[in-house]
Amino acid sequence: MTTSGPRRVLVVNAGSSSLKYQLVDPDTGVSDATGLVERIGLPAGRVRHTCASGTHTHETTVPDHVRAMAVLRAAFAQHGPDLSEVELVAVGHRVVHGGADFSEPTVVTPAVVDAVRRLVPLAPLHNPGNLQGIEVAQRTFPDVPQVAVFDTAFHQTMPAAASTYAVPRAWREQYRVRRYGFHGTSHAYVSRRVADLLGRPLEEVATIVLHLGNGASATAVDGGRSVDTSMGLTPLEGLVMGTRPGDVDPGLPRHLAEVAGLSVEDYDRALSKESGLVGLTGSADMRDVEERFEAGDPDARLAFDVVVHRLLHYVGAYAAILGRLDAIAFTAGIGEHSPLVRAAVVERLAGFGVRLDAAANESAHGEAVISTPDSSVTVLVVPTNEEWEIARQASAVVDALP
Repeated sequence: MTTSGPRRVLVVNAGSSSLKYQLVDPDTGVSDATGLVERIGLPAGRVRHTCASGTHTHETTVPDHVRAMAVLRAAFAQHGPDLSEVELVAVGHRVVHGGADFSEPTVVTPAVVDAVRRLVPLAPLHNPGNLQGIEVAQRTFPDVPQVAVFDTAFHQTMPAAASTYAVPRAWREQYRVRRYGFHGTSHAYVSRRVADLLGRPLEEVATIVLHLGNGASATAVDGGRSVDTSMGLTPLEGLVMGTRPGDVDPGLPRHLAEVAGLSVEDYDRALSKESGLVGLTGSADMRDVEERFEAGDPDARLAFDVVVHRLLHYVGAYAAILGRLDAIAFTAGIGEHSPLVRAAVVERLAGFGVRLDAAANESAHGEAVISTPDSSVTVLVVPTNEEWEIARQASAVVDALP
């Protein structure tokens, strides 16, 4: 790779059957190209590469991640930008679970790979794919530093009171049972961006970030540090999501084993794929739920109310934990695009002096303040940019190398 061109980070998010990528300027967040290689391991793979010349799609056989990375390189060579004409300072990898081992992004070494592999039982659906992406990228770009950026790292600043489950010591010490949290790159980016928009130092700002997508989580951020978050050991805990229930009674699995004969596998599948919005309405898409809600559908009405109730539960709790509150930020697919959800949450906070600007909420596109000037808390919509956050963190790690 040449070092004479513009500085860029290749951000890679490898799953079990897909490889997402983006070429990002770590200083500005500008993306030169984005792409997706999907259906890895299936008879017909699909490739999408978007760059200055447009969006290019085609089908091809992608038997494994080695071939997926070759397809990635071919897309850049054919459609641009030419990777040989940029200074590729790092390949930044999204890794879902870093456990308690990683509180910062880190250059990938054999020891790091071994540590991520040991954490597979905590994220069996994600970490194996993340590892495959790392190992293939190391072979594909042998002279470029590989940096792992962990979804859980941002939450390692939580105090023990927030991260500790009240369970037997052996569970906590031998099996690493604790609250880890997820969506950390999103919460880090949004909370920092909130401080910028308020024109205040990050260290002075107390924010509740509501990352609301098919997966959803809330985080209390005090001075740029996560002090509590709604997801726990796994991404099942917390808010109501597309196919996940969020908080449920810990006695539920025993009850269902006795009355319905559910196995551990049955229960895990139901909570991961058959609960949340899809369990309440048959659809995991909040847009469908909102359409049915406005048409008077009782199931959709219940689902919407449950979602909002759980959000208010966490907002109230986190306001108390923070002890003060400067901002509430909505982000991710639902947070950025659902005025109905935002209004339902903010209007219920009127008794605490939070005031919604209804017109601003309805017209919000991109970054926007949706509270009135006299509101006790500034409420914002802030589109997340996890790829830029990964690129920024990866670049910073490489710049700090001796």
